[in-house]
Amino acid sequence: MDNTAFRFEYDPGVIRHGRGCVATLGDELAGQGCSRALVVCGQTVGSTPAVMDPIREGLGDRLVGIFDETTPAKRLDTAVSGVERMDELDADALVAVGGGSSLDVAKVMSVVAAAGADREAIGREFAETGTILAPDGELLPVLAVPTTLAGADLSALAGITASPDSGLVDEQRSGGVSDPGLMPAALWYDPALVETTPREILTASAMNGFDKGIETLYAANATPITDGTAMRGLNLLRDGLSTLTDDPASWATEEILQGLICVQYGISRPEGTTLSLIHAYGHGLKATVEIQQGVAHAIVAPHALEYLFEQVDGRRELLARAFDVETGSLSKAEIGAAVVEEIETVRDGLELPTRLRSIEGLEESDLDAIAETTKEDAFLDNCPPGFEPTVEGLTGVLEAAW
Repeated sequence: MDNTAFRFEYDPGVIRHGRGCVATLGDELAGQGCSRALVVCGQTVGSTPAVMDPIREGLGDRLVGIFDETTPAKRLDTAVSGVERMDELDADALVAVGGGSSLDVAKVMSVVAAAGADREAIGREFAETGTILAPDGELLPVLAVPTTLAGADLSALAGITASPDSGLVDEQRSGGVSDPGLMPAALWYDPALVETTPREILTASAMNGFDKGIETLYAANATPITDGTAMRGLNLLRDGLSTLTDDPASWATEEILQGLICVQYGISRPEGTTLSLIHAYGHGLKATVEIQQGVAHAIVAPHALEYLFEQVDGRRELLARAFDVETGSLSKAEIGAAVVEEIETVRDGLELPTRLRSIEGLEESDLDAIAETTKEDAFLDNCPPGFEPTVEGLTGVLEAAW
């Protein structure tokens, strides 16, 4: 086959962007044929009038209730409780408001509801397989109103965890669900709502979103379509994130939100995801210590890319072009170094940590185990051809980041 051939299958939901756009929530639900929406969010978002008042007004009489019990842990028992609430209210749509954890829980709620099994059966399936399967064509639609910049919205995937104290599993278990029907039916990127999120949460989430664009360019399943959206998104984010100040109005500029939409366009497709090495490290670290994904990325990303560039080209010139780096007189090594420097510049502008030793609860003796967990992460399958990560090499990256 021609090595330039590719297949791109992607079916994103309706995307709305602009200040005050959540006023159209009810109209969009009507277009989706839904009349009874349950909002899924965390307690902080659920108790913030600047977020919830526009949501209530936008949904109008299509709002039947608010389930505000999601947490960053994305617990399976939370999703099960959410389904019970959903059944009580006879909801026919889920509106996730907040960060990626609320969207993931809403997606798992949709799957659990479609599976139609009791708590014990759900827990048993998740313990044995790390996932929950739903019948085809029976998923409740999920709609998303992100208030962070993590860029996990245009995705048909969701992560979930379960712990013994939930009564669902005997041992701690992490996993996720995946189904084309979990792609949000519609999404609203409203600057007014993003501006309500604390700056320290936004900056960490922004690094997470930013790295999605980086990984999409060097992923094994990159396409010209995702090249275009990722490059445009990285350029917008690089410029927009450099303008952050203490003024909330600087946190959700047109450049930032449009960049966020672009970098995640096409990253989650039926045949796989473009997420790769950096996100695998994020999973490895999160499995060991309580850490935001964006903080993990901020610390590890420059060193991970240096490791990648030691073995493969990693499409470094394309990355450099996304950052407007003039490459004409630069050697291959210099181009790679320039890309790493651009990423460090964004990280430092976000005032994120630069060393793993600064993370509370993390010990240097944990690095070997983190590398082993990272080595087993499925996202490493998306690394560019020719890159062969080893536990020793992955540990070396963590040591450099220590």
